[in-house]
Amino acid sequence: MTYIVNDNCIACKFTDCVEVCPVDCFYEGENMLVIHPDECIDCGVCEPECPADAIRPDTEPDTDKWVEFNRKYSEMWPVIITKKDPLPDAEKHDGEEGKLEKYFSEKPGEGG
Repeated sequence: MTYIVNDNCIACKFTDCVEVCPVDCFYEGENMLVIHPDECIDCGVCEPECPADAIRPDTEPDTDKWVEFNRKYSEMWPVIITKKDPLPDAEKHDGEEGKLEKYFSEKPGEGG
Protein backbone atom coordinates (compact mmCIF):
# COMPACT_ATOMS: atom_id res chain seq x y z
CA MET A 1 0.00 0.00 0.00
CA THR A 2 0.95 3.61 -0.51
CA TYR A 3 -0.70 6.98 -0.23
CA ILE A 4 -1.45 9.20 -3.22
CA VAL A 5 -2.15 12.86 -3.80
CA ASN A 6 -5.17 13.45 -6.02
CA ASP A 7 -6.52 16.46 -7.90
CA ASN A 8 -7.90 18.07 -4.74
CA CYS A 9 -4.35 19.39 -4.25
CA ILE A 10 -4.21 21.21 -7.60
CA ALA A 11 -4.37 25.01 -7.29
CA CYS A 12 -4.22 24.74 -3.48
CA LYS A 13 -0.86 23.11 -2.69
CA PHE A 14 -1.09 23.06 1.07
CA THR A 15 2.22 21.70 2.38
CA ASP A 16 1.29 20.73 5.93
CA CYS A 17 1.88 17.11 4.90
CA VAL A 18 5.57 17.49 4.09
CA GLU A 19 6.47 18.52 7.64
CA VAL A 20 5.17 15.27 9.14
CA CYS A 21 6.50 12.86 6.50
CA PRO A 22 9.27 10.76 8.09
CA VAL A 23 10.79 9.69 4.75
CA ASP A 24 10.56 12.87 2.64
CA CYS A 25 8.58 11.26 -0.19
CA PHE A 26 6.71 14.40 -1.32
CA TYR A 27 7.63 16.13 -4.57
CA GLU A 28 6.62 19.62 -5.64
CA GLY A 29 5.09 20.73 -8.88
CA GLU A 30 4.15 24.27 -9.80
CA ASN A 31 0.65 23.93 -8.38
CA MET A 32 0.44 20.60 -6.52
CA LEU A 33 2.38 17.93 -4.65
CA VAL A 34 2.76 14.20 -5.29
CA ILE A 35 4.00 11.23 -3.28
CA HIS A 36 6.59 8.80 -4.66
CA PRO A 37 4.81 5.45 -4.22
CA ASP A 38 8.04 3.47 -3.84
CA GLU A 39 9.34 5.77 -1.10
CA CYS A 40 6.12 6.05 0.92
CA ILE A 41 6.20 3.78 3.99
CA ASP A 42 2.42 3.77 4.40
CA CYS A 43 2.52 5.39 7.84
CA GLY A 44 -0.49 7.60 7.07
CA VAL A 45 0.60 10.58 9.16
CA CYS A 46 0.23 12.90 6.16
CA GLU A 47 -3.41 12.10 5.40
CA PRO A 48 -5.05 13.95 8.32
CA GLU A 49 -2.71 16.94 7.85
CA CYS A 50 -4.12 17.84 4.42
CA PRO A 51 -6.74 20.63 4.65
CA ALA A 52 -7.93 19.83 1.10
CA ASP A 53 -8.42 16.09 1.77
CA ALA A 54 -6.16 15.38 -1.21
CA ILE A 55 -4.18 12.51 0.33
CA ARG A 56 -5.79 9.09 0.17
CA PRO A 57 -4.65 5.46 0.59
CA ASP A 58 -4.28 3.56 -2.69
CA THR A 59 -6.70 0.93 -1.38
CA GLU A 60 -9.64 3.24 -2.11
CA PRO A 61 -11.59 2.82 -5.38
CA ASP A 62 -10.28 4.59 -8.49
CA THR A 63 -6.83 5.36 -7.09
CA ASP A 64 -4.83 3.24 -9.59
CA LYS A 65 -4.52 6.15 -12.02
CA TRP A 66 -3.32 8.36 -9.17
CA VAL A 67 -0.58 5.92 -8.17
CA GLU A 68 0.84 6.14 -11.69
CA PHE A 69 0.28 9.92 -11.82
CA ASN A 70 2.17 10.34 -8.52
CA ARG A 71 4.97 8.04 -9.71
CA LYS A 72 5.39 9.92 -12.99
CA TYR A 73 5.65 13.38 -11.47
CA SER A 74 7.66 12.37 -8.39
CA GLU A 75 10.36 11.27 -10.82
CA MET A 76 10.27 14.67 -12.58
CA TRP A 77 9.81 17.16 -9.74
CA PRO A 78 12.09 18.18 -6.83
CA VAL A 79 11.62 16.81 -3.33
CA ILE A 80 9.98 19.13 -0.81
CA ILE A 81 10.63 18.79 2.92
CA THR A 82 9.77 22.27 4.24
CA LYS A 83 6.29 23.69 4.73
CA LYS A 84 5.46 26.69 2.54
CA ASP A 85 2.47 28.98 2.21
CA PRO A 86 -0.36 27.54 0.10
CA LEU A 87 -1.09 29.06 -3.30
CA PRO A 88 -2.77 32.50 -3.12
CA ASP A 89 -6.26 31.30 -4.14
CA ALA A 90 -6.10 27.98 -2.26
CA GLU A 91 -9.21 28.65 -0.19
CA LYS A 92 -11.19 29.59 -3.31
CA HIS A 93 -10.16 26.40 -5.16
CA ASP A 94 -10.52 24.00 -2.21
CA GLY A 95 -13.21 21.46 -3.14
CA GLU A 96 -13.58 22.67 -6.73
CA GLU A 97 -14.41 20.00 -9.32
CA GLY A 98 -12.41 19.40 -12.52
CA LYS A 99 -9.14 20.92 -11.34
CA LEU A 100 -6.96 18.43 -13.26
CA GLU A 101 -8.39 19.60 -16.58
CA LYS A 102 -8.58 23.29 -15.64
CA TYR A 103 -5.37 24.02 -13.76
CA PHE A 104 -2.80 21.20 -13.68
CA SER A 105 0.75 22.20 -14.62
CA GLU A 106 3.57 19.76 -15.37
CA LYS A 107 6.15 22.39 -14.46
CA PRO A 108 8.28 21.55 -11.41
CA GLY A 109 8.07 23.56 -8.23
CA GLU A 110 11.00 25.09 -6.42
CA GLY A 111 11.51 22.15 -4.03
CA GLY A 112 12.76 22.81 -0.59
